[in-house]
Amino acid sequence: MTTIHPTAIVHPNARIGENVVIGPFSIIEDKVEIGSDTVIQTHIRIAQGTTIGPGCKIFQGAVLGTEPQDLKFGNEETFVEIGSNTTIREYATVNRGTNESYKTVVGNNCLLMAYSHIAHDCRLGNNVVIANAVNMAGHVIIEDFVSVGGMTAIHQFVHIGTQTFVGGGLRVTKDVPPFILAMGEPLKYGGLNKVGLGRRGFSDETLRNLRRAYRILYSEHRTVSDALAILEAEFSEDIYVEKIIKFVQSSDRGIIRE
Repeated sequence: MTTIHPTAIVHPNARIGENVVIGPFSIIEDKVEIGSDTVIQTHIRIAQGTTIGPGCKIFQGAVLGTEPQDLKFGNEETFVEIGSNTTIREYATVNRGTNESYKTVVGNNCLLMAYSHIAHDCRLGNNVVIANAVNMAGHVIIEDFVSVGGMTAIHQFVHIGTQTFVGGGLRVTKDVPPFILAMGEPLKYGGLNKVGLGRRGFSDETLRNLRRAYRILYSEHRTVSDALAILEAEFSEDIYVEKIIKFVQSSDRGIIRE
């Protein structure tokens, strides 16, 4: 059974799934969808245009789907989409999109820790961990299996590649390629994310190829275009190195350096 505390305010047009719990003093607005088995704790606001998948946990004071903090926003109808089995901790905020993409997306099995902020038009993949007080500007893209350490600030339009770990207390102003550790000030390449990749079953051969690819890209004093040409020739059949090549080729902000 779905349980709604008598002090909660739930708009009659909100669509609430089975076995949902909505705690005291929470507000669920019009045009909200909440999937089955989701728990909404106390003093939470879920604003119009927000969809939350099944099995999520939303902790005290979180605010989801409010207007973007963008002066160009013109009250157009925009959205927030939260995937399944995602946990959003205390006082985290997720703003809905603008007419740039019309939605902000957080994937499945994500963890947004306390006081983190996901701005308008951001897109987070699956299995993403955003630690306490991480603040991201608009239009950030974070791919699957990325972790970002606490109190890190992420510049607008930054792209962070899959399987990467970004340290805490840092500024991310350039794109961060996949499979690596990013650390230091200014942010730089700190080697492979060997622990994370090992946990997800990457073979020793794959790790060797990735290490070699990043040595070519970062450590042998070549231009980026020359390094990419070598990677394309040497690793033409390696799907993971191919991800690195495509990421760097598509980077608009430029990638972090060694």
